[in-house]
Amino acid sequence: MGIGTEQRSAGITFEAFLAAADEDTWAEWVDGEVVPMTPVSERHSRITVFLTTLLNLLVARKRLGQVLHAPFYMKTGEGLPAREPDVLFVATENVGRIKGTYLDGPADLVVEVISPESRGRDRGEKHYEYEKGGVREYWLIDPIRPGVELYVLGDDGRFHSTDPGPGGRFESRVVDGLWLDPEWLWREPIPDPWDVLREWGLL
Repeated sequence: MGIGTEQRSAGITFEAFLAAADEDTWAEWVDGEVVPMTPVSERHSRITVFLTTLLNLLVARKRLGQVLHAPFYMKTGEGLPAREPDVLFVATENVGRIKGTYLDGPADLVVEVISPESRGRDRGEKHYEYEKGGVREYWLIDPIRPGVELYVLGDDGRFHSTDPGPGGRFESRVVDGLWLDPEWLWREPIPDPWDVLREWGLL
């Protein structure tokens, strides 16, 4: 049925939000308020599809867990908002957290592709929330000022930035076999996923 304008106000519970939301709802639940999400750009969409496709194929081949993407809610913990990350990976041992319409607990890996209106939220609010909620790894992709940032949750419960390795590649600590050359994301046209899978040694 969707969420009408009359529900876009403070005071709605997370349960009521879920009951009212449907597949056409693009919004996040923050402190009892429904916050509509703005449409993404074509470039944002292409990068998200590219990363989702690669991660899904890698995870399926190695049977590592499940890959989800927006619009799918993640509520990392009590008192924390329900967000719609662009891409989520849930390891096999944590797939029980996946409910019918949301992830009840942190994903093991979250990828956010920054939009002009989401820059402060992705770097500020979500960074803090994902850290507090226990997301093990957080990737930030910025197509506007081309760059990639990778944060890993330390034993101290804080995110720590990870420097790229040889050739400028970023390697995941959470997903076995996942590494990313940032140049792929800025290339025109974006690389064929099958070529990347060959570089990963999966074909």
